[in-house]
Amino acid sequence: MKRVIELIFFGMLTVQVAWGQQPVSLEDCQQWAREYHPLLQQKELYEQMGTLKLENNETNKLPQVDLNAQATYQTDVTEVGIALPNVAIPGQAKDQYKMYLDVKQSIWDGGLTKANAILEQARTATNLQTVEVELYQLREQVNSLFFSSFLIQQNLALLERKLATLTARETQMFSAVENGMRLESDLDQIRAEQVKVKQQQLELQLQRETVVAALAILTGKHPDDLQQLEIESQQPDLNQLPGRPELALFETQTSLLAASSDLLQKKRNPKLFGFGQAGYGRPGLNMLSSDFDTYALVGLGVSWSAFDWKNTRREKEIIQIQQDLVTTRERQFERNIRIALDGEYRKMEQLKALLLSDQELIDLQARITASAASKLENGTITTSDYLQDLNAELAARIALETHKVQLEAAKVNYQTIKGNNP
Repeated sequence: MKRVIELIFFGMLTVQVAWGQQPVSLEDCQQWAREYHPLLQQKELYEQMGTLKLENNETNKLPQVDLNAQATYQTDVTEVGIALPNVAIPGQAKDQYKMYLDVKQSIWDGGLTKANAILEQARTATNLQTVEVELYQLREQVNSLFFSSFLIQQNLALLERKLATLTARETQMFSAVENGMRLESDLDQIRAEQVKVKQQQLELQLQRETVVAALAILTGKHPDDLQQLEIESQQPDLNQLPGRPELALFETQTSLLAASSDLLQKKRNPKLFGFGQAGYGRPGLNMLSSDFDTYALVGLGVSWSAFDWKNTRREKEIIQIQQDLVTTRERQFERNIRIALDGEYRKMEQLKALLLSDQELIDLQARITASAASKLENGTITTSDYLQDLNAELAARIALETHKVQLEAAKVNYQTIKGNNP
């Protein structure tokens, strides 16, 4: 009677714990893992860095102002080599001083500022998409841990069901032994099987704790929050086009290389600018004056690198080779995706066929076990024979649950490989 009360109390406690826990879906785990991952912060840093670079690039449109000062002494100066009567021609001082302000304003930079802005935007987009690719790889880890934990959870439920069956059978067998209808060894076999089931439960529980602990690290949750996992059956869209972040990364890399090539060309364009200088010193603009004076000048200038000895052409050829490499990697990636999708599709079809035979086998094994239980009660078979049939039924149910979880995992993996996650 005490044993029965303990079992009832344990069952009530289990129900209360399960009732207090919120069901956790795979989508929940994926979202938590993404939000908790340190890489997500890199996106904000890349965006901040890109904004600062764009702001710096915009300053190219503003005047460049430099303040300069210098003092010099020279060993000789320019002299007027003639003498005029009654005219004193002043000589130039050998020490000279000046402080001046240089101002340079770009009028047209050949499109260089705009090309730089496009390049920085493309670089930022590439950095952000690289982070997305790394974050997406996290999904496979979460998928594996989630389904492993869920399968163990289901197997533990089946073992609990078997243990309940054995407990009921133990009660019947104990009564039969008390009435002299069964030997003590028959009861011991039932109890020995109970011990084996508890050992299996302990092993699975330890495995599940390890898996859940790893899942908790990825999601940033406490393991206690991940005890009640649930699977929402999905049906992958076989006709939907792939949407992997790697494909978007190849696209941003192509845009980055195109922007780099355009920038090279813009650097070769002529540039028109205005300039001015205002200062104070000795001499001023009058080189023959030995007095300190203010001065100013303004003008227009043009700069153009007419020859670069084919450097730009070679740089463009390098960029084209890099573009070819990106295209090659993209084609190889798409090829690997098609191979992986075909494998997951075939796995799904195989598992669907297995599930049909699993259910048929369970129905047969359940009838065999029920018949064996009746024969055991009537004393026409041994306890070992009954336990063999009971274990066969359990194996069939475990196979069914395993194939169910594997099918759902294959569906999710198919969507993950394709990149169209719900």
